[in-house]
Amino acid sequence: MVFYRNLIFVSFFSIFLSCSDDLYVEPALKIPLINIEINNFEEINSKDDYVKGTFEFNSRDYDFEDFVQPVKIRGRGNSTWDMPKKSYQFKLEEKHNLFNFPEDKKWLMLANYSDKTMLRNALAFELGYLSKLDWTPNYHFAEVFINGVSKGLYQFTEKVETSDSNRVQIGDEGYLLEVDQLDRIDNDDIVFRTEKKLLFVVKDPDLKWGSIELSKVKSYVINTENVLYSDNFDDPVNGYSKYLDVDSFVDWYIINEISKNNDAIFFSSVYMNYVSGEKLKMGPIWDFDIAFGNINYNNNEKIDGFYVRNAPWIERLFQDKFFVEKVKSRYNYYYNNKNTIIDKANYYSDQLAEARFNNENIWKILGKYVWPNNVTFNSSWSSSPFKEEQNYLNSWISDRMDWLNVEIKKL
Repeated sequence: MVFYRNLIFVSFFSIFLSCSDDLYVEPALKIPLINIEINNFEEINSKDDYVKGTFEFNSRDYDFEDFVQPVKIRGRGNSTWDMPKKSYQFKLEEKHNLFNFPEDKKWLMLANYSDKTMLRNALAFELGYLSKLDWTPNYHFAEVFINGVSKGLYQFTEKVETSDSNRVQIGDEGYLLEVDQLDRIDNDDIVFRTEKKLLFVVKDPDLKWGSIELSKVKSYVINTENVLYSDNFDDPVNGYSKYLDVDSFVDWYIINEISKNNDAIFFSSVYMNYVSGEKLKMGPIWDFDIAFGNINYNNNEKIDGFYVRNAPWIERLFQDKFFVEKVKSRYNYYYNNKNTIIDKANYYSDQLAEARFNNENIWKILGKYVWPNNVTFNSSWSSSPFKEEQNYLNSWISDRMDWLNVEIKKL
């Protein structure tokens, strides 16, 4: 009953807002509304331990199936877990095609707290859909209530994991890997280091220390790195291209360079996948809430300058003319789709008008610095409150892609 009482409140609130044109823009569609009620109204205060409850989905103006299911939910994130608005991971009791995506039990809720547009992860995924990468997570936005309390706007996405459905496909002979940092991994993670001090975490499947499978994937990755840094690394037959899927590395690089993704210098959230007998591939892409100029360090707020090009492995690949020419050719494709990405940004900005307003009414972050924002606009409720943030994002993307279009041609 709590959920439906809140629905009445939201509807009334929407009518009130729509009466003030200077405060509010009526969206084309009202995004779905989700209520999560935890047993005994417990708090979700752990990233390790799930709490149980009920997940109730109302599609509102969308053609999705309304449903109710038991759910288990816990917190997620690293630096973002310390922010007031939390991100979560949840497991439905039974597989479901949430938002008409391929059915699964496990899903993520991204808070996007430091990104006031709440669109940067979405736009990175849109770039992923343009790419040749095997898989990029699907996403959809929804407003969320937890224990009857409005938590604002969330981005629901598929989790980067292997799955029986349409997520990372590695079959019975494959491995999902992530380059990460020692202080960010769990105690039971299976990891190995390369000669270049990169820490690889085996995300899937679950392996044991000393297993043949671990030895196999570790040997392949280390051998690949050794070949990449060998004197004959650019040999077209026996060089790195024998071991790396070049097209996936090119697309992964371009998306992360366009966005100046801070962690993409092989620091964290750098995913790769390997299937025995095939080549090592980059992807999926992940974690862009402090990309696209939403950062105030490492010069990543600036639209000029290469960043990901200087990452381990990537900097070596750029010493091969074949790889450079691949990047040049492929960047033309992305540049020709620049307006497609900006159009997507504007489309979602309009669609989320009411939900953004509701989110701001809860968290009150417009005009305030939230780590690691590069800009803080003195937005006023007497004008479009998200206009400056959206204009900054759109201009940053356009100017960044223009700069790359000139400088990549010079490589």
